Amino acid sequence: MDNKKWVTTLIVGCFFLLQNLAAQDWQTNFEKAKDLAQKNNNNIILVFQGSDWCAPCIKLDREVWSKEDFQKLAKDHFVMLKADFPRRKKNKLPTEQEARNKSLAAKYNPNGYFPYVVVLDPSGKVLGQTGYEKMGPKAYFNKLNSF
Repeated sequence: MDNKKWVTTLIVGCFFLLQNLAAQDWQTNFEKAKDLAQKNNNNIILVFQGSDWCAPCIKLDREVWSKEDFQKLAKDHFVMLKADFPRRKKNKLPTEQEARNKSLAAKYNPNGYFPYVVVLDPSGKVLGQTGYEKMGPKAYFNKLNSF
């Protein structure tokens, strides 16, 4: 490999590495989320969303979850758990994940609200809930942390 290709490969690799480091660490398995929460003494933020059809869900992701400010604050305080309910065929979840999400919805979101954000203690007890609100990442973090 010549030097140009090597440098390009290195730059692209670093870009993806940094992007992954900054990304929110979402769990999709409730039992694993509870284990992490108990181990780190954190609350769980359970987010019910329709990632490819729910406009307020997409706004919440764009305005809060994907913001570096929120991610930095949440990293040491919350275990983030996503229960996604996409509708488009190309975004279909594996059957096992779909079943886990439906089970979570039956217990924590029986009315089918989207987006619906539930704050749980490490054992899974509900501390509070909210939805989309037009506020910045820090204000949203403070709201979740107040439950």
